[in-house]
Amino acid sequence: MTQKKTLAILVGGGPAPGINAVISSATIEAINEGFEVLGIQDGFKYLIREDTSHVRRLRIEDVSRIHLDGGSVLGTARDNPTKSEKAIHSVVHTLRSLAVTHLVTIGGDDTALSSSFVAERSGREIKVVHVPKTIDNDLPLPPHIPTFGYQTARHAGVELVRNLMEDARSTKRWFVVVAMGRKAGHLALGIGKAAGATLTIIGEEFEREIIAFSDICDIVEGAIIKRRAMGRRFGVAVLAEGLIERLDPQEIAGLQDVERDEHGNIRFAEVDLARKMKVEVQGRLSQRDIRVTIINKNIGYELRCADPIPFDMAYCRDLGYSAIRFLLAGGSEAMISVQGGRMVPIPFGEIREPGTGKTRVRMVNVASEGFQVAREYMIRLEPADFEDRAWAEKLAAAGNLSVEAFMDKFGYISGKVIES
Repeated sequence: MTQKKTLAILVGGGPAPGINAVISSATIEAINEGFEVLGIQDGFKYLIREDTSHVRRLRIEDVSRIHLDGGSVLGTARDNPTKSEKAIHSVVHTLRSLAVTHLVTIGGDDTALSSSFVAERSGREIKVVHVPKTIDNDLPLPPHIPTFGYQTARHAGVELVRNLMEDARSTKRWFVVVAMGRKAGHLALGIGKAAGATLTIIGEEFEREIIAFSDICDIVEGAIIKRRAMGRRFGVAVLAEGLIERLDPQEIAGLQDVERDEHGNIRFAEVDLARKMKVEVQGRLSQRDIRVTIINKNIGYELRCADPIPFDMAYCRDLGYSAIRFLLAGGSEAMISVQGGRMVPIPFGEIREPGTGKTRVRMVNVASEGFQVAREYMIRLEPADFEDRAWAEKLAAAGNLSVEAFMDKFGYISGKVIES
């Protein structure tokens, strides 16, 4: 007698454009292959509590058109069952009570880890597959393969920054924009490069592990001075949110009370780096009788639930379909990817750091041509700015500094990579 197959689908972590497309295609393909499909609301939240009242059966008519929409019809939550044996035991027990034989998780690195724990603690009775989701684009896929949601988030972010750039030009002011990205600078760089922002600063360009807040301020202040010397008193600086994690812990504490999420990560949205940058740089310039209006802006929540662009609509349908085909072939404990139009499962063991067991983070490759192109089109102080005495004097005058003071203050940041 053929065993009844029951597939559960859940979403963990923060929202990302395309979640509904994965849910839709996975549900449709699974039902067509004889599965009963259960949608689990709010990630692992209620499974940890052994509460099955937030589980519902999904039908094709429930999901056939949701691939067009942002957000998640199943909600999402950051509850982490790997924090205790009791929690993961409760999750496995609850899934078994629902007769779940297969599980699709949609999320980032923490959700991937939780998914692997389900497989292990169930004695491999529950087959699992993970669909990587994050607008940060930082999961360990091949360099040319984006995480789903990134392209839509970048697209929406570019539209916002373009509007801010026009406002800056029209009103002769500066904007400091912080874009989401917990560790890696992909989203900030992608937005800044595509929108043609005045400059973008990401953590990967710094060689040393701990970054001084004053160094970031120097880069922004230097760009403002250079623009003034060029006769342009406006601009937009895009900063990667991940810079916060690289700051001295005492400086982070100085920003404001730091909140942490269920995984122990700093809630970067609660650390107002843009405002701190505005106050510091504006204050420095004011002390030298230079009046500059700087507006601080954080973008991230505006991007996460945007309706997916066609790229992510199609890409996510491929991912959901591929996840089910992987399970049907007897696969388990892997992160699904689509490379060159083909399904490529990546075993969980290959995406983790040796020793720590944490999911590897894909950082921006600052040695790549893509980064160099972005860097060439930014307005930042460069080595050449200090080699021409006449130009250096003009820059110094724009900053209300003597040329010696200018050289002394900004000379160290003139390289393309900050030296340790």
